[in-house]
Amino acid sequence: MFSAENLRRLIRDIPDFPQPGILFRDITPLLADPHGLAAVVDQVAEPWLGKVDRVLGIESRGFIIGAPVAYRLGVGLSIARKPGKLPFNTVAESYELEYGRAELHMHEDNLAGASRVLIVDDLLATGGTAMAAVRLAQKLGGEVAGCAFVIELKALRGRERLNPVPCTALVEYD
Repeated sequence: MFSAENLRRLIRDIPDFPQPGILFRDITPLLADPHGLAAVVDQVAEPWLGKVDRVLGIESRGFIIGAPVAYRLGVGLSIARKPGKLPFNTVAESYELEYGRAELHMHEDNLAGASRVLIVDDLLATGGTAMAAVRLAQKLGGEVAGCAFVIELKALRGRERLNPVPCTALVEYD
């Protein structure tokens, strides 16, 4: 099994991106490594086997991870996107980022037939994006079983913001 330290070695740090003062954790080297990618999919999915009937991937890296996780869990994939990206009727939720304001949209029928939803994204920072996805899923009638992340930035306390929603993360940074 790939340890958190093995995964961490495949994550690249990029200072001052997307703006000065932000340290971006780049997972593209992790995704490019076949063993790293397999470990991420298997480890994100494992705690949720048999517990959810839909994965909700958050744009855009949540799509990359969420699709194979949904496949591994044997469930469908729903998506939450940035404004203007979805062609059908949408429901929206605004939220604060650590460096600005943003909004997520979902098709109004995107969770039809789903009851227990797992939200998947690459990173948990302040929890704003994930909380917006939680609220969207709830607006559309889904029960959020949990949130799963590749990386958690513990110092930003996003997990606290998501409480009482259970959260898992493969790699933690202080």
